Amino acid sequence: MLNESTLAKSACQKETIYEQALARGVSRRDFLQFCAWMGACIGLDQTGVAAMTNALETKKRIPVVWLHFQECTCCSESFIRSSHPIVADILLDKVSLDYTETLMAASGHQAEKSLHDTITKYKGEYLLCIEGSVPTAADGVYCCIGGKTALQIAEEVAKDAKAIIAWGNCACSGCVQAAKPNPTSAQPIHKVIGGKPIINVQGCPPIAEVMAGVLVHLLTFDRIPQLDSLGRPKAFYSRRVHDTCYRRPNYDAGLFVETFDDENARKGYCLYKVGCRGPTTYNACGTIRWNGGVSFPIQSGHGCIGCSEANFWDNGPFYQRIPNFPGFGIESTADQIGLAAVGAAAVGAAAHAVMTNVRKRGTIGKQPGEEPPSHGGGDKS
Repeated sequence: MLNESTLAKSACQKETIYEQALARGVSRRDFLQFCAWMGACIGLDQTGVAAMTNALETKKRIPVVWLHFQECTCCSESFIRSSHPIVADILLDKVSLDYTETLMAASGHQAEKSLHDTITKYKGEYLLCIEGSVPTAADGVYCCIGGKTALQIAEEVAKDAKAIIAWGNCACSGCVQAAKPNPTSAQPIHKVIGGKPIINVQGCPPIAEVMAGVLVHLLTFDRIPQLDSLGRPKAFYSRRVHDTCYRRPNYDAGLFVETFDDENARKGYCLYKVGCRGPTTYNACGTIRWNGGVSFPIQSGHGCIGCSEANFWDNGPFYQRIPNFPGFGIESTADQIGLAAVGAAAVGAAAHAVMTNVRKRGTIGKQPGEEPPSHGGGDKS
């Protein structure tokens, strides 16, 4: 016979996100606002938003296994602290978080049984989310859970996963664990697991709404989103932080902070000269931001450290100006082009004046009825 908890879990598995939202007191209006807001984050048009709304109303929960390896759990912290209640609460329930060392109540043998049951019962259907890098030195002994190494667990659980999401810089590119000299030989997920679609959601940590957007896309369209060359969703990683930064006009005007305590810093000038990596970093920080869209690092007065890029820990000192960054500010370029144009015009004007004077002299020197003197330099025969 089924016990009460089993019945409750069975009923829960049949619920959709909309049904759970209603059960938790979320109004229809709030639900639709969430769909419109999330659709805007993902970059969907009106038809796409309608498809997403229908999916969240009708589709059942996706079983999810969320593994933690070499990391600080900041990705989970970011996700569960989203300012939007549907992201933080409903979505976690919606995706059916069957196993996660950080958030699950079970421990020991119960936890391991939950993991085994999920990957067995939902073979080929469950979604695998991974935080942290995987150590490979010394047979992987630097990270062990339940008597197995992180590498063994990753390979075992990934085998029958539908898709894999690598959360944060640790899982996507190794982060600080893989920084030189990398004593544990830490590796990102895409270097230890092959043959599976992997989505890299970069950042240290990623933005909660970006994480939710990836899950909603998978739920809505049943496929991974379009990815860039680093495996990141283009919806969130197609523009540089520099391009969407509110300090960009100061960069273009050549107005920079020289030191963090100077008058220019108090005026909110561009942080490029004190090491901001916004010009070489792709992320949605300037548009979505953190804490309900309140702020992001540059707005708080600290330059971007490039945490959504590969190997950012080894890309040089954080507070040193990026060397040889191509391009100049718009106004600087305009001035240079203007000066070049003026110079070219001056040369052209001078040449025109000389030729005009030569022609005039030739015309003035000739007698009526005479032809202008020939400058050909040869005798006529």
